[in-house]
Amino acid sequence: MRLTVLGKSPSWQDAGGACSGYLLEEDGVTVLIDCGNGVFSKLRRYRDYTRVDAVLISHLHADHFLDLVPYSYALTYAPRQQPVPVDRWPGTNEPARPRLIAPPKAQETFRKVVGAWGSQDLIENAFELEEYSVHDTPSVGPFTFSFCEVPHFQETFAICVKSSNGGGRFVFGADSRPTDELKHFAKGADLLLIEATLPRPERDGERGHLTPREAGEHGRDSGVARLVLTHISDELDHLWARKEAAAVFDGPVEVASEGAVYSL
Repeated sequence: MRLTVLGKSPSWQDAGGACSGYLLEEDGVTVLIDCGNGVFSKLRRYRDYTRVDAVLISHLHADHFLDLVPYSYALTYAPRQQPVPVDRWPGTNEPARPRLIAPPKAQETFRKVVGAWGSQDLIENAFELEEYSVHDTPSVGPFTFSFCEVPHFQETFAICVKSSNGGGRFVFGADSRPTDELKHFAKGADLLLIEATLPRPERDGERGHLTPREAGEHGRDSGVARLVLTHISDELDHLWARKEAAAVFDGPVEVASEGAVYSL
């Protein structure tokens, strides 16, 4: 199992960066986990976007799905996707249409977003859309995915990935405030990719994110082997963030960077 970071920014992009997006590969099967702002162009540096088998979305905040829009335009209008020859492309009657595995009410949300300026069914026509529930365990090639609802500002799901080839277990925590649910869900994982958005807890109102130290506490309490901090701005000192997490987590700690690769 090979995981490549395409984007690790929070809800605003790093300079030259992208929001949430992670490329998962094994045995020629490719799954994109989240597709936030800027991720589609990053994806094109690594893989042919028509050969992605599935896109899996953790929750319906823009920084986790908004680049489904340019991705959908490419799948709809790119020369190679047309039924007749265009330039050097021979034409096809079977254009690529990857699976899009998305949370409940995804179709409704996508239609509202895209319908504001164009065809509201753009995304569902470009992809094979399927909405999952927390109890579902969809498979794509060797990968099987399971979900755990975590507390955020809207319905959000942490994602666990297992491979039928006996590789490691990977958990993506998505976005959440401190929660025992994620600790139990990630128990014993080989790699926990966890958000570390905040330099300090929110001042007031409902909490929705973690600090680096809280991320480290989640890694410690779940007994994971490795911890990777993500969803963190380039305006924060990444060395400070790593030290904060490492102060409470004894295993290896890294701060995600675009292009970083993790093998399990």
